Amino acid sequence: MNNMIIDGYMAVIAYDPDIEMFRGEFMGLNGGADFYAKDVEGLRKEGEISLRVFKDMCEKDGVPVKKQASGNLMLRIPPEVHQAVLVASRAQGTSLNQWAAKVLAEAAEA
Repeated sequence: MNNMIIDGYMAVIAYDPDIEMFRGEFMGLNGGADFYAKDVEGLRKEGEISLRVFKDMCEKDGVPVKKQASGNLMLRIPPEVHQAVLVASRAQGTSLNQWAAKVLAEAAEA
């Protein structure tokens, strides 16, 4: 999979061999917005149209374009990983929450 940024919004791109077209799907929106095309130029054009229609619908309905995250994240990890990240966070003089937030933010930017 590859990503495409359109108007500041990330879309994940995949090839669908059944229809012999590329499919793009925007991530982080408050609903679904996808688009199809046979080449990159067409994909960008269709993505711009799809995003514009989605944004117009959101504005008309009075809902935010982006999905709102709560800021709370619960995850399950093996005890040995939990122990290792506790040590790593304390070694850096931060709480586990601060350490994890920093690591996740850096990973999301990669």
